Amino acid sequence: MRRWGRDESSKGKFRSGGALMTASSASRPAASPFPRITLVALVAFAAITPMALLVAPALAAQLAAEMGIGPSQIGTYFFVENGAFSAASLLSLFWLGRLNVRVVGLVALAVFILGNLATPMVLPGYKSLLLMRAVTGFGGGTLMVLSMISAQDAENPERVFGYWVVGQLVAGAIGLALLPHLFATYGLSSFYILLGVIALLLSPLYKGFLAPAASEGPKSTSATSGRFIILGVLAVLAILAFYVAIGGVWTFASMAATQAGIEGASVGTILAIASLFGIAGSMLAAFLGGRSARRAMLLLGYAILVASIVAVATLHGSAAYVVAICAFKFAWTFVLPFIIAEAASRDPSGRLVASTTLIIGTGLSLGPLFAGNLLEAAWSLGAVFLAAAICGAVSFACLVVSPRPKGVS
Repeated sequence: MRRWGRDESSKGKFRSGGALMTASSASRPAASPFPRITLVALVAFAAITPMALLVAPALAAQLAAEMGIGPSQIGTYFFVENGAFSAASLLSLFWLGRLNVRVVGLVALAVFILGNLATPMVLPGYKSLLLMRAVTGFGGGTLMVLSMISAQDAENPERVFGYWVVGQLVAGAIGLALLPHLFATYGLSSFYILLGVIALLLSPLYKGFLAPAASEGPKSTSATSGRFIILGVLAVLAILAFYVAIGGVWTFASMAATQAGIEGASVGTILAIASLFGIAGSMLAAFLGGRSARRAMLLLGYAILVASIVAVATLHGSAAYVVAICAFKFAWTFVLPFIIAEAASRDPSGRLVASTTLIIGTGLSLGPLFAGNLLEAAWSLGAVFLAAAICGAVSFACLVVSPRPKGVS
């Protein structure tokens, strides 16, 4: 999902498919290998901290079944958890460069572990659940920031973040396959307890967190120009619209499966298979990156994405659903690296890419919220998904119509 590479025009800037991070940091000397514990830590924490999103369809279904809450409340749940997760990147602007990253990691781990283990104690209270998940999400978001900055000075950041992406997708696939069975036996609480225990077992990996090497680089003065503002606004809208569409569809994918006549544990199995297609999509994007015309790959990826969402919304039957949802997951992870690369090419200052993580989190929070409220307002699920398809088309349009910097092919 994220594709990293060095920006040759300015040391200390790195481009990411999910966040484009800038820091006045020098790269790690070539003689200093990337620590294995750091690689394991960033993959492990990046896989478990956003687990609520990765297994959103199964978790949403269980929230509805066990707590008796409606679509709008489910949407609010994910809005709160994902919103707190994303907001952690704002606090990182304060502590990064001021506090020891391993101390920050220990505190974030404590919040994440205790929050997950304490969540079953507040069930079935909805408001208490939201508060607990907000605190826990903030801890998880901080761990995600730490995993990202730890990889910033890697000699080969594209390979490191390739592992980072695949780890998330594999974790999501395993979670979607296992959670329906876990929920059927132990209920909703089991998800939070298991997540807390796994984080506790992984806690020694905090020693792998690294701070970016500091350096001073020239600051761009073009960031305030009118052209940059246009580039920035359209790139932000493109990423935001993309993730609003993704968040809305993926959160209610299990509901669409039920309407297609798929029931029980089969829903989780199908969504897990779809996640495997997501792994294939990200791996193919990594292979084609730099080998194929970016605009052509964007057109292909968006075409598959929009078509798959329309298919889920309009076609009937289990076979059509399986094909459409697998195509959706494939297109999601295939087109994302090209979207971010396109946005990154339009940012001469690095400020835009530094905010990409927050933009992604905002989109993933707003998507379920909008979709849930539209369903509560008597929209059909098909109509909601068609609206998501329109968001996907708008995202593509923002990238196509925005001006491109000179020298970008």
